[in-house]
Amino acid sequence: MKILFLASVLVVFSFESSGQTDHLQDQPELKVSGTKFEMNGKPYEFTGISFFNALYNTEFNKSREARTGYIRRFNDTGINVLRVWCQWDNGRGFADGGAGKTMYLPGGKLNPEVLSRLKGLLEDAGKSNTVILLVLFSRESWNEKIRLGDKESENAVQELARVLKPYRNLVFQVWNEFSYRTLDYLKIIKSEDPGRLVTNSPGYAGELGSLEENRALDYLSPHTTRDDGRHWEIASSEIKYLVEKFGKPVVDDEPARKGTSQFGGPKNPTDPKDHILHIYNVWKAGGYVVYHHDMFQTGYGSEAVPPSGIPLPGFSVYHDQVFAFLREKDRYLRLLGR
Repeated sequence: MKILFLASVLVVFSFESSGQTDHLQDQPELKVSGTKFEMNGKPYEFTGISFFNALYNTEFNKSREARTGYIRRFNDTGINVLRVWCQWDNGRGFADGGAGKTMYLPGGKLNPEVLSRLKGLLEDAGKSNTVILLVLFSRESWNEKIRLGDKESENAVQELARVLKPYRNLVFQVWNEFSYRTLDYLKIIKSEDPGRLVTNSPGYAGELGSLEENRALDYLSPHTTRDDGRHWEIASSEIKYLVEKFGKPVVDDEPARKGTSQFGGPKNPTDPKDHILHIYNVWKAGGYVVYHHDMFQTGYGSEAVPPSGIPLPGFSVYHDQVFAFLREKDRYLRLLGR
């Protein structure tokens, strides 16, 4: 009887484990092919948006059905990549931010609630071939001395690489606007998951990364120049240079934005056409974009922030013009021969 019971348990366990593995194996996988992205062997027009607070936003995470619906709305706008942050714990008053809004616990352990939310997001996003660009560490938190020690951060990175290995629609971006020990973290990730795509945002606007980092990373994702006058020309030149020099995909990771002059924002008035020209020229140069808006810099209660805290069309007449352009991206990309 004991032998039969154990055999039954093993059969059930094997079935459940196999089913879960098969389910995750059905997810899409983002890969690099030369200077382009591919998913499931087909070209993938990587088009992202800044959604830093995604793991901490109540409305977005109120149910799996709600989250899937919001992802579908992003897709309808031409967006297939969400740039999400692990660390949203700085004290700047950003939407959904503040103390405790982080993936990391003392000692480098992972917050189980946030990790579970991330896994759910990855599964829901995978249903529509949507990629999650996960920023592991932020310079904003670092500058406020909200940081793990070196060993603790290594533990956290290794554990994230290990537990998220089944999810192939995930990209790790080591830092937002910083380069502390980037290559060390890259090595840790690759030791756990050699096939994981890893990138980095090396510094503030116009900092294009070191030669050593740019050679080692799977693709490049700098914050291009946000010059108030001609950023739509300067940025595309930076992207073209990187594509040609390193022969890998390059993503303009936060094109210049409207909004407060705080935190690197524009000093002079801007126009939606600035963004549209910028994005089009980056595409023309062979690059990709993550659209950046101003909703996080001013917090809830300002006109720049939607009540939901979710950066979708409808919260800003200014940004809606850019969203309308992104919605037509396939037509413009065909005109560019992509």
